[in-house]
Order: sequence, then C-alpha cells, then structure tokens
Amino acid sequence: MVLTHESKRPDQTVKDGLLLSLRHIKRRFQVGDEWVNGLDDVCLDINAGDYLSIMGPSGSGKSTLLNVLGLLDKADEGEYLFNREVIGAASESRLAQLRSDKIGFVFQAFHLIPRLTAAENIVLPLMLAGVGHQERKTRLQQVLNEFDLNSRAQHRPDQLSGGQRQRVAIARATIGRPTVLLADEPTGNLDYHSSLDVISLLESLNQQGITLLVVTHDRKLGERADRVIQMIDGKIIS
Repeated sequence: MVLTHESKRPDQTVKDGLLLSLRHIKRRFQVGDEWVNGLDDVCLDINAGDYLSIMGPSGSGKSTLLNVLGLLDKADEGEYLFNREVIGAASESRLAQLRSDKIGFVFQAFHLIPRLTAAENIVLPLMLAGVGHQERKTRLQQVLNEFDLNSRAQHRPDQLSGGQRQRVAIARATIGRPTVLLADEPTGNLDYHSSLDVISLLESLNQQGITLLVVTHDRKLGERADRVIQMIDGKIIS
C-alpha cells in the first residue's frame, strides 16, 4: 500500500446509495440528579463510500454518535437504518453479527492485547468469528503486506511505536472486510508525522470503498474529509 501524505484525495463522485440513516435520534444519560442529552434529535444520512469527519468540543456528542452508529449503544428515541435494516427491531445476536461482519472500530488507545504479537492481535477477530485456519492465514498475510507490518508481525505492542500500534489496530479492524470503519480520535496519541501516516492509511481504505467516519479534535485532519459534521450539545449544527 503506497501512502503519500501530500497527495490530494480524488473526488468521489460515484456512490453506492444510502447505507446509514438516522432519524430524530435521541440518547440521554443521567449525571448525578440531572439528565444530559448525549444526542438530541439527530438526523443524518451516510452513503456507501462516504468519508466524514465528526467534530466539536468535548461533551458535544461525537463519541456517542459513533457508538450508536457502531451498534455499541442504542438510542432512546428515533429510527436507525443500517443498509435499510431497522436496527431498533434487531435482536442482540443480530447486532453482534452486524458488528462482526460490517463494522470496524479504531480507537485512540489502540486496545491491543499486550501479551499477543501484532499478528495475533490482527487475526483475533477472524478467530472469534470462526474463520478457518487457512483463510485466516491468507487474510493475515494480505494485511501484513498492505499495512507494511511484516517486519513487526512477531512484536508485542510494547515493542512497537505509537504509529505502528495504530497500524496494527487498523489492520485488526479491517481484516474482516467491513463495510464501515469508525475511528474515534485515531491520531490522538500520535505525533504529527505518525498522525499523517495513520490518516493517509485510513483515507486509502476509503478510496478502496470502505465508508469512513472519523471523530477528531484536529481541524486540519477533520477538514480532509468530504463532509464535516459539527456537533454541539448533542446536536448536529452543520
């Protein structure tokens, strides 16, 4: 996979249609004696192949929105359609299947298992999904090649740099060939050059067809997206 930090992304003019749709979504949390609106009447449509950034101050609802979209949390009110499937009517087993088959997650803190090597961390989702040994081996080698991780495959997380750990985390998130990749502050723990490397890697995955949503506080990184979603107090304001 060739990554060029300075190159511009090509305009994406062809979309495959509506993939994610939120209608009047509300999510409330109790903090002490008060109720706080995590999401307040949020409406949002995302097409297959879109590249969105979600920005706003701390507490604005960015991560809550990502968690609802990623089926890690449920809305209190409103309707969520994932590829035209009504999520509110889905069973827990169906939600788990969608998370496993369709959604990849990348977090600021990497969430790698310390005792496992990079290769073992990457292939873990396939093992949990019951994918056969030969298929796991084939896919693992593909992502090690694509993510330039062959020389680090047998290293544990504490033997890797921050940028390398995030590469491993992204490889793990995408080895299952998801439709949607959700990244919550993926460059928050990285230096400038590692941040550029990681965001370029995410963008190259988007160019290959993965729908990409990135939560970030970094305006320069956020403005690289095709669409920028601004949030305040649980509302999308632009």
